[in-house]
Amino acid sequence: MKRKLDVYFSLLSPWAYIGHGELQGLVAKHGLKVDYRPMALSQVFPESGGLPLAKRHPARQKYRIVELQRWREKRGLDFHLHPAFWPFDPSLGDRIVCAMVLAALDPAKFIGAAFAGIFEQQRNLADKAEIAAILRESGYDAHWLERGESGEAEIAYQRNLALALEAGVFGSPSYVLDGEVFWGQDRLDLLDDALTTGRKSFSADA
Repeated sequence: MKRKLDVYFSLLSPWAYIGHGELQGLVAKHGLKVDYRPMALSQVFPESGGLPLAKRHPARQKYRIVELQRWREKRGLDFHLHPAFWPFDPSLGDRIVCAMVLAALDPAKFIGAAFAGIFEQQRNLADKAEIAAILRESGYDAHWLERGESGEAEIAYQRNLALALEAGVFGSPSYVLDGEVFWGQDRLDLLDDALTTGRKSFSADA
């Protein structure tokens, strides 16, 4: 039986982008069933004590740039530290993923193409025409744009927020396995260990 992994993220998150390829490797390695759950980071932060980037101390902002460079080299990626259209409103792209999940369609290729569009190609993911183009380029019909604007997708998006907060999620990406949160793409090795050994989850109540 496949193990299930809940992935809480937003297309806005460079860290979710950095970890996406590595995550796909773990999915293939362990035969995981993945439930992608996009969430609105603008609502996660105030509910969990976090701050949006612009409000963080300058020292934290500078260190973030250093870490992005480190992980760019570590993962063998080629992306812009300051993409032309970032930050942006990710809600439509996030909701398209929600719509695909509702339809039991694997959104991984769209997610990967959207991330590459944002951070590598400097495309505007707040632009509907650009999103439609990325959908077509990654093998999906452009009608998913309309599905992402549906009430059902918005309900799923808000439900993901509630589920994230209930699970103890406070940032993107967060991977939840058997109730245990692995926050950040730099915890993917620890997630791999947990999947490989089959150990029981660690608990904050221990």
